[in-house]
Amino acid sequence: MAEPFSSSSLLTRLETAAASGRSITFVGSAGEHGHEQVSWAHLHEDARAMAAALQWRGIGPGRNVALLGPTSRPYVTTIQAIWLTGAAAVALPLPLRLGSIEDFVAQTRRRITGADAALVIVDPTLAEFVDPKPGDPPFVSFGALTGRSDGYDRPPDDPDALAIVQFTSGSTADPKGVMLPHRCITANLDAIIEAAAVDADRDRAVSWLPLYHDMGLIGLLGAPMTSGFDLVLGAPQDFLARPACWPEWIAEFGATVTGGPNFAYALAARALRRADRLDLSRWRLALNGAEPIDPAAVESFLAAGAAHDLDPRAAFCVFGMAEATLAVTFPEPGSGMQVDAVDRRVLEIDQYAAPVEGPATEVVRRLPLLGRPLRGLELRISDPVTGRAMQPREVGELEIRGASVTPGYYRHPQATADAQRGGWLRTGDLGYLVDGELVVCGRLKDVIIVGGRNVFPEDVERAVATVDGVRQGNVIAFGTEGRRGREALVVVAETKAEAATALRDAVAARVADAVGVPPEDIVLVRPGTLPKTSSGKLQRSLCRTRYLEDELAPV
Repeated sequence: MAEPFSSSSLLTRLETAAASGRSITFVGSAGEHGHEQVSWAHLHEDARAMAAALQWRGIGPGRNVALLGPTSRPYVTTIQAIWLTGAAAVALPLPLRLGSIEDFVAQTRRRITGADAALVIVDPTLAEFVDPKPGDPPFVSFGALTGRSDGYDRPPDDPDALAIVQFTSGSTADPKGVMLPHRCITANLDAIIEAAAVDADRDRAVSWLPLYHDMGLIGLLGAPMTSGFDLVLGAPQDFLARPACWPEWIAEFGATVTGGPNFAYALAARALRRADRLDLSRWRLALNGAEPIDPAAVESFLAAGAAHDLDPRAAFCVFGMAEATLAVTFPEPGSGMQVDAVDRRVLEIDQYAAPVEGPATEVVRRLPLLGRPLRGLELRISDPVTGRAMQPREVGELEIRGASVTPGYYRHPQATADAQRGGWLRTGDLGYLVDGELVVCGRLKDVIIVGGRNVFPEDVERAVATVDGVRQGNVIAFGTEGRRGREALVVVAETKAEAATALRDAVAARVADAVGVPPEDIVLVRPGTLPKTSSGKLQRSLCRTRYLEDELAPV
């Protein structure tokens, strides 16, 4: 297992990793010609030269630099170069859909302003969408940052200096930037490497995750780049266009570690069922996080991977959040997915996870165990209103504290104060503990209270997704005021089907069977309508707002 570094500065770690003799390989559209292998030493030398060019432009400690571009060698080099100057990187999200360009431009501008960026580095392919305006910081292209590495002036290590401003995904007009100093990032990376039992002589990572998301930037790029083990890096658009490329890269390069959100494993399962024989025998950790985990999707993925020698113990269901830098809980490596089966009605009415034995039925909710806190972190489950500590299996709000927890939101003192309770960070996630392991069952703000029951939207969405004609992963459920002033359930689902009436009837019946509550309204919309965050998460609150303002166009 890799030994944790003693330095709390990314600069020292980047310099040490450059001498590791290992490399990063850019594949697919991220590479120059399909595959482009670059040693960490070579990339570090390029980053030093770029850092010198950034310093010539006045970039150094205390400054924030925004980046906008697709995954590529220049993008990765620039991230390291920013850190080498002592400045902080602000990775800006790319548009998920061409139809959302206006929203993308508006969100980008808000983030540039919100981060007080001193410089914006833009890929030429995106420059036409985000033109500089009067009062903006300078905009430059990646190719304009050329210099000589011997002109680089290394700043002193400063563990408390900001290294990343990571904007939370969401739909608010005033996005919040999570402040991540060097000490938080290095503490979390050490804990990740220890808990995942990473060995630089044995492990090689593969990632296609976006570098503007914490799992992609800090976990699957930051860990290899600062500790010196091999990485194969692709682009999100390659995976979304052809999910089979992900397991193909793992097989081709003999990779052992990768990660992705739950929907990615659902897509990978389909790809594996159609794929020619692949050798996935070395794959030991398939991190699953960033969105609610569906045990059925994980089991489908493992079943599809079995034909390719994938060890089912590779399933690695985790919990993390940007405010904790990245990772909060990991299970034991090689233990596979462990599931807690609980009585759905007791969970919804009494907020207690009563275990159920026997076959799965509609009254059973299956939830993955997400492991224990990483070194340097503590967690507790508290009553959301009173703060009372909850007993095992009692549902409450997850709160965390520790070495890698953010000191706050960038220039948002009120948001920082609101997120704290007695020195603990309130996550907004609902969960409970089983033998010290975390189980997450929903988001506090998304719970739908109907007839005294806490209905979790994930249960409704997964049930509706099984109806023929509904696009899987493109369903949103939320609560709104219904008849007689009581909260009612609304379902919005994307479909290509023409028989809308029959489909609505099927959805209504499926929801009633699954959660025992008939929906007040069912809105069927065309593909691409549902709002999502930059990382692909469904935006329930924004969808609810559009529904109430009659901005959803039914099919």
